[in-house]
Amino acid sequence: MRFTTTMALTFLMVSGVSTLDFGLMTLGPGTLNAQTKEQGWNPVTFKKPSDAELKSRLSTEQYQVTQHEGTERPFSNAYWDNHQAGIYVDVVSGEPLFSSLDKYDSGTGWPSFTKPLEPANIKTKTDHKLFSERTEVRSAHADSHLGHVFDDGPRPTGLRYCMNSAALRFIPVDKLEEEGYGQYLTLFRQGEKTSSAGASHK
Repeated sequence: MRFTTTMALTFLMVSGVSTLDFGLMTLGPGTLNAQTKEQGWNPVTFKKPSDAELKSRLSTEQYQVTQHEGTERPFSNAYWDNHQAGIYVDVVSGEPLFSSLDKYDSGTGWPSFTKPLEPANIKTKTDHKLFSERTEVRSAHADSHLGHVFDDGPRPTGLRYCMNSAALRFIPVDKLEEEGYGQYLTLFRQGEKTSSAGASHK
């Protein structure tokens, strides 16, 4: 017997399992994303998983970085040298954080950005670890440790958001619609037009 979407929803309502919990149940270890692909990111429905769930579903490095302010090794992480077009979301919640349009090569070995894609999804706090004062960057809803922000970045912001790849999940442009982030497609279309216009005036 074919298990249809209607039957699945009926099961969820009868059993008392929310669609969010069902989405978590279908994910494998190290691939946590609390939102289903159809939902994308929804701050209203997001509920941070328990520590036990996070520990079982995130990789060891993802858990250490996001939940215990760890720092991954430079030049040997997933996104430091990623040049694909797309957005970076929180590995726990799926909340949009950064765009490849604002990514640049800082020479540090970590993915670096001049500004957040969605400032409302970012929060900062003073960090006194390592015997110096730094500004820690965390996701606003999942409260994941992401990295730090420094004031030695390029124009126009002068900022360098130095992030850990382990705290991020990259979604390429051709997957944005499929994963529920289609609203950001216009950013990349505008970017293509700007690049084309600049090339035509050279």
